[in-house]
Parts: sequence; structure tokens; C-alpha cells
Amino acid sequence: MEQPRLDAIRHWFDGYVQTFYDIDPDGLKNIRLKVEHTHKVCAVMELLAAGEGLSDAETRIAQAIALLHDVGRFPQYRRWRTFRDSDSDNHARLAVEVIREHGVLDGLPADTCLLIEEAVRFHNLLQPPEKAQSPTRLFIQLIRDADKLDIWRVFLDEYAMPEAERASAACLGLPDQPEFSPSCLAALAKQQVVHLEACRTLNDFKLLQISWALDLSYASSYRLLLERGYIPRLAVTLRGTPGEVELALLEIMAEAEWRARHPAQSAA
Repeated sequence: MEQPRLDAIRHWFDGYVQTFYDIDPDGLKNIRLKVEHTHKVCAVMELLAAGEGLSDAETRIAQAIALLHDVGRFPQYRRWRTFRDSDSDNHARLAVEVIREHGVLDGLPADTCLLIEEAVRFHNLLQPPEKAQSPTRLFIQLIRDADKLDIWRVFLDEYAMPEAERASAACLGLPDQPEFSPSCLAALAKQQVVHLEACRTLNDFKLLQISWALDLSYASSYRLLLERGYIPRLAVTLRGTPGEVELALLEIMAEAEWRARHPAQSAA
């Protein structure tokens, strides 16, 4: 992909999201949250591409994926007023529909279109699909890491606000209570990623976000995670912290620090 084509995709994105601004103030807050998220993911992707030694052509493809990965969020919110896929539709699948409907990739080589569409389609899965092969897997892992690295920022900003001022769809309607679900505590204690379906409170959702530190693919991603201090900053937002959570946090931080120093293993 050449730079003028990437610039054209950026121009299309800016025009597309503006069509969703004719909405009530609460809705506009949620739409703008996703627009800002997209721009920040692009910035993170640039850092990861440099850190992992991508070529200029690969970096432009990665940037296009970052721009397009969440375009399904906008029709999702307009139709269902939620960002929770289980209450609406898979936003990654919707994103591919938008890309095709608007001909965003028309004229690009077929293999490039496949790379971009597969990375967008699979970016929100718990695990990348086995059928995705290199170089597709490279881009799926990059967008999954870049997405998480900005989602942490998004929610730390939201948690710092009074509840009434938060974007209403951001926390998925989960109650802000001091309880933790046993299944979420158990997953964290086993150093496993917490599943969204198990989350019953905002505390559970925060444990899910903390557990994402076990699910990055690249040493560059772990270095950014540590530099930005996301896990300790999330931990202090928990309402009441059982001893098993404190122990799990120490183990997660130790693992993140190890992976930041071992590029081959962190990308395995």
C-alpha cells in the first residue's frame, strides 16, 4: 500500500464518522469516544510497528487496519445504543460489512485486502484463529495489542470521572459495586484471561482488563504497558481488593516485565 492510498482511507474515515454526529449529547459522547480511540490506536500502532521492525509498506497496512478496526462500532451504537456485542452484533463483523459497503479497499491487491479484512474481523477474538497464517497473523496480533494498549487508557480516563460524566456505553452497564465474581477471581489467580461473559460488576470488568496483560504478543507492547503503568493504575480503581487479587497482580507484573525483555517468547 502506498502513502496516498492510506491518506485516502484516513480521509474516508473522517468523513464517515461525521455522519454519526447528528445524535443526542449522550450519544455524541459515546461516538466521539470511539473516534478518539481509533486515532490513539493508530498512534500506538506506529510505535509497535517501529518497535517490531516493520517495513514502510507493512507499517502502512498496519495503520490502515488500526483506522478500520472499529468502524463497526458506529452503526452498532446507532442501531442498538450499546457497545456490548452480546446485546447487539459482533462489531468486528460489522466493520468488515462497512468496509465492503463503502468500497474502502477497492483497487488494492487481493492479498492486501485479505490481510486487512482478516485482521479487522479477528481482532476481538479471545484467540486468533488457527487458520490465519503469516503474514496475516502478524497484523492480527499487532491490532489486538494496539487495541488493548489504548483501551486501557480509555477506561482509566473514564474511571477518573464522576460516574454521571462517563460515556454511558463505555462500562457496558455493569454496576459499580465492591463485589467480585468467584469465576473472575479464579481466572486471575490461574493467570488466565477473564472472560467478559463472566463479568457481573465493574470490578469484574476491571479484572478482565488487568488480565489482558497476559494476552499481548510483542515485547514492544509489554514495554509500552510498563512505561504507561496501566496495570497498577487499574488496580487502584478496584473497590476493595482481596488478598488473592493483590497476589495475582504481583505475578502479572512479574510476567509482563519478563516478556518485555524476551522478544522471541512474547511473540510466540
